[in-house]
Amino acid sequence: MARPYHLRKLVEELPATVPFVGPEAQERNRGAPFLARIGANECLFGVSPKAVAAMAEAGKEIWKYGDPEGHDLRHALAAYHGIAPANIVLANGIDGLLGITARMFVEPGVHVVTSDGAYPTFNFHIAGCGGTLHKVRYRDDREDLDGLAAKANETGARLVYLSNPDNPMGTWWKASDMAAFLDALPEACLLLLDEAYCDYAPAEAIPAIDISDPRLLRFRTFSKAYGMAGARVGYCIGEAGLIAAFEKIRDHYCMNRTAEIGAIAALADREWLANVIAQTEAAKTRIAEIARSHNLGAIASATNFVTIDCGRDSAYARKVMEGVLERGVFIRMPGAEPLSRCIRVTAGFPGDLDRFEQALAETLQALS
Repeated sequence: MARPYHLRKLVEELPATVPFVGPEAQERNRGAPFLARIGANECLFGVSPKAVAAMAEAGKEIWKYGDPEGHDLRHALAAYHGIAPANIVLANGIDGLLGITARMFVEPGVHVVTSDGAYPTFNFHIAGCGGTLHKVRYRDDREDLDGLAAKANETGARLVYLSNPDNPMGTWWKASDMAAFLDALPEACLLLLDEAYCDYAPAEAIPAIDISDPRLLRFRTFSKAYGMAGARVGYCIGEAGLIAAFEKIRDHYCMNRTAEIGAIAALADREWLANVIAQTEAAKTRIAEIARSHNLGAIASATNFVTIDCGRDSAYARKVMEGVLERGVFIRMPGAEPLSRCIRVTAGFPGDLDRFEQALAETLQALS
């Protein structure tokens, strides 16, 4: 039977793909739940109890639409960052914001630069808009700033995507390095700076916010240190004219009203955030100790995960990951060389890390 629809030629020709296979799908495939879920860089230490209480109360009025302007959360964020509400746009996570950004700037013939192995959802959006994506390999387990700048100048790129601190390696660049990188990009190029993990990072890694610079968009989220990954609350900071352009095409009802109310409460609870970061640091120390006790390398991390160097090739690292998965512990690994010699483990509670340690030991023994 003939199909009653006609896809855009671009969509018709795209390969069938999704950026991630979630732990839920893996549990369905394996027919059993994971004993420890430490692979998706979620915050296992949870959300502020004050945010939970605020969302529970707000749930009584879930019959209401959210404010299309996101007034209260935008003003709370503006006060926190010392900028104007006009410099902030909200959306359903950084993923949603990257999708809007791609629609704003990318069409067939537009060149975009990213790192090979960086956050795959960005690539997904660029492909969906018909852009030409150029990838630069990591160097010394960090995104290669010189290589990215060179590729952007070579191709006349309209966009460059970079995360700092980085996913999937957990490494970072200093603010001064980022400033020099921005100046090295082509004049008509926009830097998309993903700062999802900024709350875990040393102060030296996070540049001061300059909302007068139209060359830069900064993406942040409540999904990591604030523990609200399921709520899908993200925001973008930028020059007011650039932020205003989002209003032309964004979904003004993409934000969950209850989640926004929870985010306001979470933002105000600095004590809880400090507690989460302290627990995360302790967990990262433990993960690194586990790695070293098995003669594996642990890469210094400014995020909520530790990337473990398995010391061999990607085929071996995949066997390590699969062995840990088979033993009921959900972890992931980077997807591109030379990063794919590693596995990646999210910070978790002591019991989660006990299970990981046992699964890793058993897996390495089986592979020896």
